[in-house]
Amino acid sequence: MSKARVLLADDHSLVLEGFRRILDDQCELVGMVEDGRALLEAVDRVHPDIVILDVSMPLLNGIDAATQLKKTHPSIKVIFVTMHADADYVRSAFEAGASGYLLKRSAVDELEQAIRAVWAGHTYITPLIAKDLLDVLLTLGAGQAQQRKTLTFRQREVLQLLAEGRTAKDIALRLKISTRTVEFHKAQLMEQLNLHTTAELIKYALTHGFIASS
Repeated sequence: MSKARVLLADDHSLVLEGFRRILDDQCELVGMVEDGRALLEAVDRVHPDIVILDVSMPLLNGIDAATQLKKTHPSIKVIFVTMHADADYVRSAFEAGASGYLLKRSAVDELEQAIRAVWAGHTYITPLIAKDLLDVLLTLGAGQAQQRKTLTFRQREVLQLLAEGRTAKDIALRLKISTRTVEFHKAQLMEQLNLHTTAELIKYALTHGFIASS
């Protein structure tokens, strides 16, 4: 069986280098990127079989990046490796099309197991969170995953970039829209979420996993 072509995405260079060393013999590593937008661009360039990514990444978070990726390249497998163990994050990841979910504190050989599993068409969830996870996911009320669904993809893009401290002009350039449109989306977000200041927008983005807390 041929080696899987793997693209790595994480905003920490040391993590990427660690992944590279672990997987160098097992997979064909076709690229390493450090933000969600670079990930989407790289996919079209290097054509991976599997994408390994974090939930929290700059410019475009992993959940939204995976959602867009699976719309345009449904055959690509997605594995999350993240610090987030909360059930809402796990549910959001699988709703975005993930085939695997690991924690950064998982055993080293788990990543290899996960790749083999998803490459064979199966799903892999780390044992660190798998226990009782199904019951939690089935019984959860309206949580973070539901909160994400109340916003459009464009609203989520603008929210993350605003929360990262980027100006309306910078956001407009990145998203190829006008500054007036950025301000419109910001106003709509604040009205829809009943928020009144940029600080409250940032707090919302942190609470609902659009940006990392550290």
